Amino acid sequence: MQYAIIETGGKQYRVQEGDEIDVELLHQEGSVTFDKVLLFAKGEQCKVGLPHISGGAVHGQVLGEVKGPKEIAFKYKKRKNYRRLVGHRQKYSRVKITKIAVAV
Repeated sequence: MQYAIIETGGKQYRVQEGDEIDVELLHQEGSVTFDKVLLFAKGEQCKVGLPHISGGAVHGQVLGEVKGPKEIAFKYKKRKNYRRLVGHRQKYSRVKITKIAVAV
């Protein structure tokens, strides 16, 4: 079993081939390459980057755009009849990991 830890959108994700992950909106279609690979592991072998593995890449296919769960922001002041309800749904790109290319 091999996996990698990548960084995109200020967040880190543990990915394997065939995984579908939701990352920050990429504003692109088709294939995508994540070149910020922080760690690669295959069986007992493990390669850690300082901070990134040089020459390492994770390839994926953008499946589309999805929305996350609704986040509610509710403000009120007691006894003043002041209430504000704001909802927000973050947009994400759904990516299917197709290949992990790291030289061990």
